[in-house]
Amino acid sequence: QVQLVESGGGLVQAGGSLRLSCAASGRSSNNYAMGWFRQAPGKERESVAAISRGGDTTYYADFVKGRFTISRDNTKKLVYLQMDSLKPEDTAVYYCAASEVSGSGVYTRRLSYSYWGQGTQVTVSS
Repeated sequence: QVQLVESGGGLVQAGGSLRLSCAASGRSSNNYAMGWFRQAPGKERESVAAISRGGDTTYYADFVKGRFTISRDNTKKLVYLQMDSLKPEDTAVYYCAASEVSGSGVYTRRLSYSYWGQGTQVTVSS
């Protein structure tokens, strides 16, 4: 079992930055590929970024490429999402997730993830 807790959300003006953190705890919590998803009101939860177990492979959705950066510190059991040049359309609840899928890849499908955090609200004002 893995527990995930997100932090770092808040209210920011368009063009600003936020850094989200996801703290993992529990059995073998470093042995998971990780992902960030987001869900805006009335919309489906969508993949934002993902990172492999070792941190050497990353994925970004087209709508955040060049603006967001995912990283992980396995010694501290933390995963980060650095969000720069934020836009009002980035407003959503952001979720951290852990995948038990074997291998060294990155995963974008919700069904690939077994564990989810409670989410943190990000609001970008225009």
